[in-house]
Amino acid sequence: MAAPKVVPSLTVYRGFPARGCYTPSPFVNKLETRLRIGGLSYRVEMGSVPKAPRGKIPYVDVETSDPSKPEQLSDSTFITRRFVEDGHLADLNAALMPAERARDLGVRALFEDRLCFYQGRERWIDNYYAMRDNVLGFMPFLVRFVVGLLAYRSHKRTLQGHGVLRYTDDEFDALRREVWDSLNAMLVESRGRAHEAGRAGPFWVLGGAAPTEADATVFGFITASLDCKQAPASEKIVRGLPVVMDYAGRIHDRYFADYKRWSE
Repeated sequence: MAAPKVVPSLTVYRGFPARGCYTPSPFVNKLETRLRIGGLSYRVEMGSVPKAPRGKIPYVDVETSDPSKPEQLSDSTFITRRFVEDGHLADLNAALMPAERARDLGVRALFEDRLCFYQGRERWIDNYYAMRDNVLGFMPFLVRFVVGLLAYRSHKRTLQGHGVLRYTDDEFDALRREVWDSLNAMLVESRGRAHEAGRAGPFWVLGGAAPTEADATVFGFITASLDCKQAPASEKIVRGLPVVMDYAGRIHDRYFADYKRWSE
């Protein structure tokens, strides 16, 4: 009989100095959610984009046989896949039928490959100063000024190429709202199924008895939108959807009781 795999010692680099709370990054929140759903313990550190393997936050250090040379992994999706492949996390989608897998992938893409760009416009273009001073607030002003300007130019170039900056304000508002309304409709149905089945606690995006990969993504984006001064329009939308807030609150209570909860 093969010996069980040893769970690695993990450090998650979040890009923000604050602890005991969610971050403005949906992908950091997504990764933490996935680790907690899987029961994999970790510690958090700030880290930085220049030190990240792919130049992206979050990234992780995985302890190796040589403590001075941990293995670094980056990108929330590929970090999760690696831990699933190594047997440290269960595959949440293993029991899904092909159509359900496609639906789960579609939900993730809606947020990670669509809403993500909408949030980029709202934060780095429409509310630039609030964004700069929030995420770079730990830096001295002159450094914050330069780094913020570089970030602004980078995001503007990306969003212009993507097409998000080509929308009128009304078009942009409608597209952003469409994503959240679609999620709300799914969660209304899911909560109804959970109630009919007599299940207490969290209910899940696809309506099943257990979470799937989509839930980590969705919860990550919801928490990144709450109490978010650099994205006031998104915060208002999310807070105006009681079932979405109920969904987030139940997951928080089960998996993040040690974290500061958003204000009511």
